[in-house]
Amino acid sequence: MSVTIPVAVRYHSTVRTVLVLSYMAGIVGLQSPSLAVYFRPLSPVILFFSLLVLLLYHTDWQPAFYVYLILTLVTGYFVEVLGVHTGFVFGHYAYGEGLGPSVWSVPPIIAVNWLLLTYGCGSVCSHLTIPVWLKVLAAATLMVVLDLFIEPVAVQLDFWTWFNKPVPLQNYLGWWLISIVLFTIWYALPFDKENRLAKWLVILQFVFFLSQSLFMFL
Repeated sequence: MSVTIPVAVRYHSTVRTVLVLSYMAGIVGLQSPSLAVYFRPLSPVILFFSLLVLLLYHTDWQPAFYVYLILTLVTGYFVEVLGVHTGFVFGHYAYGEGLGPSVWSVPPIIAVNWLLLTYGCGSVCSHLTIPVWLKVLAAATLMVVLDLFIEPVAVQLDFWTWFNKPVPLQNYLGWWLISIVLFTIWYALPFDKENRLAKWLVILQFVFFLSQSLFMFL
């Protein structure tokens, strides 16, 4: 096992503060008519930045972890390609311009989103003192709960659009089942799941999308 103490951990308070300020700026900026035009294109940048910082906190860079990274990125991306072109996985939807350029009608940054969310939720639930199979279900359910807040905001920010409204139950079932597969891989692979930043990023995701949802109804 190759475990080292990342440099980022030594500056944990500073890193956490920068992340919090970045997300808070996004919350305010996206709700300001004069600032939203500048903040909307930054959404994929913040996603990538969040994943980069999260990985800076990862301590166990052994082959098993690289397997998880590759499988999650590939699965996350191509399940979206399948979903967009067939409607089979999540329902009928299409990506907009909010997440940047697309390849095969899917923005590559969506793979980063799958990796960010599964890593965060998986790390948080790894602390639960329950059997592994229950951790898998708990982490997958946490993903779906988060998606409940993501969906209305994603449509508003032109991340994606649903052809049928409201968001179909098929979407949440698809998220849950795919998450179960990814979390089964996560918990099965022998690498350290501890990450000091993971819970903060999950909290920030909830705060960001919940606040944006509330602003939509004010």
